[in-house]
Amino acid sequence: MDKLSVMQAFRRIVERGSFARAADDLGVSPALLSREVKLLEQSLGCTLLTRTTRSMSLTDAGRLYYDEASGILNAVTGVENRIREGAGAVQGHLRVNASSSFGQTVIAPFLPDFLAAYPDLGLTLSLDDRVVDMVEGGFDVSIRIRSAMPDSALVARKIGTTRQRVFAAPAYLEQAAPIHAPEDITAHRVVGFLLADHLTDWNLSGADGSQKIEVQPAVRVGNSLVLRDLLVAGYGIGTLPDFVSREAEQRGDLVRVLPEWELPAPEIFAITTSRLGMDARVTAFLEYLRKALSV
Repeated sequence: MDKLSVMQAFRRIVERGSFARAADDLGVSPALLSREVKLLEQSLGCTLLTRTTRSMSLTDAGRLYYDEASGILNAVTGVENRIREGAGAVQGHLRVNASSSFGQTVIAPFLPDFLAAYPDLGLTLSLDDRVVDMVEGGFDVSIRIRSAMPDSALVARKIGTTRQRVFAAPAYLEQAAPIHAPEDITAHRVVGFLLADHLTDWNLSGADGSQKIEVQPAVRVGNSLVLRDLLVAGYGIGTLPDFVSREAEQRGDLVRVLPEWELPAPEIFAITTSRLGMDARVTAFLEYLRKALSV
């Protein structure tokens, strides 16, 4: 027996003074309401309503049940309304997880404007290059960059795409052996991203098709910003996503190696734990993030 549904039905019967009118309001049959009231009375061990062919009245127990049930139903409705109102307001505390490089290069720049726009919102931004357990960490949203998201209980929403290209410093290329084709890279010093799925296998695509090369990184690092700095310093060749490489390339500190060739483009996903609509805090944050990605 669904106690709340029975309470709602009983209250409607009393307030309408009729099983037929209450059944019409609730979209059910009078017979169903009559059975529910009988089951309720049996579970309580007392009579709540006395009925004749012409009238219906509450017993003392029925009056007590009506009063208490009405208070419970009003309280439930009040809680639901407060939660709905709160879900539409950008307030409370938002917990976000992202990789270090993405957090520093994409999220950090828009945080001052975001926080100024929502002064009632607190924020925890956790930067970790390894995939974290969202439930255990208590995160509302996690930003992950993957070629595809595995099936799981989490909900992944694609919010952007990044490009993965091969880079080196001009000074390195001036003194290194020429690179005319993907296979030429294997003769060079490579810096690898430790957590990448292409650490030792680069699947490059270009106008001439695709080509897979195997590399053995002399140095492997777990942070894209460190990798970028090593490349800028002229240590060797490596791959970088565009949100990490953009400024260094614009300054001329890095240039593309084989610019007509790229690795598969990773997708940027916003991960949440709920399959229901996102709350206002997450929605507001992702709106700012989408704007930052579109620049």
